[in-house]
Amino acid sequence: MKISEMNWSQVEAYLQRDDRAVLPLGSTEQHAGLSLSVDSVLSERVGAEAAEPLGVPVFPVVAYGITPYFLAYPGTVSLRVETYARLVQDILDSLHRTGFRRILIVNGHGGNQPAQSVATEWMTTHPGTAVKFHSWWNAPETWAKVQSIDAQASHASWMENFPWTRLAGVDQPTQRKPMIDSARMRVMDPEAVRRYLGDGNFGGHYQRPDEELLAIWQVAVAETRALLEGPWA
Repeated sequence: MKISEMNWSQVEAYLQRDDRAVLPLGSTEQHAGLSLSVDSVLSERVGAEAAEPLGVPVFPVVAYGITPYFLAYPGTVSLRVETYARLVQDILDSLHRTGFRRILIVNGHGGNQPAQSVATEWMTTHPGTAVKFHSWWNAPETWAKVQSIDAQASHASWMENFPWTRLAGVDQPTQRKPMIDSARMRVMDPEAVRRYLGDGNFGGHYQRPDEELLAIWQVAVAETRALLEGPWA
């Protein structure tokens, strides 16, 4: 169940019987021909589908993350690391004050990795509260499923091209794009990154059959749900 579909008294009643919650982390950044909100859409959806049969509330996705390298692409929004760390800490403080004691962070963007360090440090000053950090797309079982289908899977490639991240009227290229050199890209400024990447895809096929994507999705939801179920200590 989503917090956006609950009122405060319903949350209070829930906390009388359970103390788990899901916090999705996303990003607003270029994904070639896909939605700028790919990371937010996927993290919130996988969290919601995983939590639904367990009755665990899912908070609204944090839709902005750390993505300075894509700032030359219009629509991309990036937070400073310090800003992001404070934001995550404030959210955790609020959840703790309310009564949540087991929090699963479902992350959808690689640049948000500092949030894991924030959560680990935060737990040291909040004994009795457990926070799990889960980057759903490269978790062991999900990543193994991706690799079993096509080892060339990357940013804005087929592995992020789900029915719910596509845009109406936007056709995907049919060719396979050569993989970029990520080490080379890491030392570029945003303008150079855009010149190097072109459309923004890191390489590989742009699209694969939906049945393959849905097979990956089933693994991702199950893997995320298993983390919610525990153990928590």
